[in-house]
Amino acid sequence: MKLPEKQRLILFVLGKLYDEANKKLNKSLLEVSVSKSAFIEIVKKAELAKKKERALYKNLESLEKSKMVSYDGKILRMSDRGLKAYNEIDRQLAPYVGIIKTIEQENLIKLTSKARTTFIRG
Repeated sequence: MKLPEKQRLILFVLGKLYDEANKKLNKSLLEVSVSKSAFIEIVKKAELAKKKERALYKNLESLEKSKMVSYDGKILRMSDRGLKAYNEIDRQLAPYVGIIKTIEQENLIKLTSKARTTFIRG
């Protein structure tokens, strides 16, 4: 099932949130979990999606209907189907994210002697 772009974005944000949060706990028997409201609060405060709160709820409900996520005891979880879709999105985006991280962390201009500066005429 092909997900609409907005739902793919929400699924990707949820997957990355869990990946990064659980990475810090990898040596313990603990696992991070978030509720719908906590997830939406994170998305809004971090400005990860330019959506209103109600639109985010609607996207989560759509993901529930398509069995990508489940809401189990106030905890938002990705289903096996949702995890598979997230891994595919992550695999597709990984080269681009890697390039962005490299460019942000390195001063790539210093790797060449052929770069030049010019005056901007205003």
